[in-house]
Amino acid sequence: MKPVPQATSLRRAPIQRRSAERLTRILDACADLLDEVGYDALSTRAVAQRAGVPIGSVYRFFGNKRAMADALAQRNLDRYTERVTERLREAGGDAGRGGWRTAMDAVLDEYLAMKRTAPGFSLVDFGNQIPVGARHAEPNHRVADRLTDLLSVYLDRAPDEDLRRAFLIAVETADTLVHLAFRVAPEGDERIIAETRALLRAYLAGVLD
Repeated sequence: MKPVPQATSLRRAPIQRRSAERLTRILDACADLLDEVGYDALSTRAVAQRAGVPIGSVYRFFGNKRAMADALAQRNLDRYTERVTERLREAGGDAGRGGWRTAMDAVLDEYLAMKRTAPGFSLVDFGNQIPVGARHAEPNHRVADRLTDLLSVYLDRAPDEDLRRAFLIAVETADTLVHLAFRVAPEGDERIIAETRALLRAYLAGVLD
C-alpha cells in the first residue's frame, strides 16, 4: 500500500500502519460521498459511518469537512503527479525531440482520466474549487509549481520564473476549458478537449520550442 500523503490540513499525521490505513478509509469514504451527495451535504459523521470508524477517528485527523476535502485534494495531486511521472518514464528519452509535446499530452491526458474515474475528483480535484461553488477559485499555483518542478527535469531546463509563469498560464487555461468540456458532456466534450490541446500546443510552442 502506498503511504498516505502528509497533507498540511491534517491535525495529526499517522505514524502507525493501522492509523495510516484508517486515514485512507476516511479519505476514500469522503471521495465516494462527494460524488453521491455533494460538498454541501457532506458531513464528518456520514464519512465516519461510511469508513466504518468512530467519529472521533475523523476528528483526530480533521477539524471539519473543509480540512478533510483539502486532504483529499492533496492526495489527488500526489496521485496525479505519480501518474504523469509514470507516463514520462514510459516515454523515455523523448525530451530531446520536442518532448514537451509528449509531456503536455501526459499532463492533459492524466488529468482527463482522473476527471472521469477518480471518486470525488469532479468536485474537489486539486482543491481550487473548495468549497464547491465558491465564486472565486484560487489560482492553480500549487499544481503549476508541482508540474514545473517535474517537467523541468524531463525537459532539462531550469525551472525559472518564466517557465513557472508559462506553466501557470497553461494550467489555468486547461483547468477552465476542461471544466467547460465536462459541463457540456458528462465524459468531457471531445471537440472542446481537442481545441484545448491545440490551444496549449500553440501557446507552449512559443515558450518551449
